Amino acid sequence: MIRRVLLLLLLSGSCIPGARAMDGYELFESTAATVNKEVLFLSDVRLEQCLRRCAAMPGSGGEDLSLEEARNRLIADTLALQEQRKLELGQVDNAALAAAVLEAASRTAKCGSPCRGGIPPKRVADWVERKLLVRDFLLRRVAVFVEIKDEEVRKEYQRRAGRGDAAPGLTEEKVRQELREAKIAQEVRNWYDRAASKSRIILSPLEGR
Repeated sequence: MIRRVLLLLLLSGSCIPGARAMDGYELFESTAATVNKEVLFLSDVRLEQCLRRCAAMPGSGGEDLSLEEARNRLIADTLALQEQRKLELGQVDNAALAAAVLEAASRTAKCGSPCRGGIPPKRVADWVERKLLVRDFLLRRVAVFVEIKDEEVRKEYQRRAGRGDAAPGLTEEKVRQELREAKIAQEVRNWYDRAASKSRIILSPLEGR
């Protein structure tokens, strides 16, 4: 019974005693979604929103996401991580993780957004580790199967080279890389669509938060 009550509190927004609310309670934490029974809290969504705005992930650019967009990104990561755990694909290389966390901490410290205030270094480190795990999963389970045939490259190169506005320095290798990136992006979207269609995802209202 106690476990059931705790679960209900988590799903509806946990409360602790306080003076601000009329009934003697104040909101402590709220859920933003559940993904196959895994709870995503509003604080997780706000963290995702803030660290993306600050371009905390090495190699990334800043993104000004709404709460709904940040939640969608977090849900996508959660789907990938759940599959990664199920397949027992291992962890991130310690040296690579340490370097990424160090750079992320530096990027966050330089961020001009007030949202970064009060984010513990441990949360930034955990966030970076999740991102690296997701990236590794997608490389090993999706990108590795993408194949670009020589004929595709030749045709696309000839098509671009025949245009008057072809970019200077165009090479077949550059065309191959661009085709590969585009196909990987499409396959990743396809994977997420399939994963979401087989999952139970429950969204909580975000209005007014």
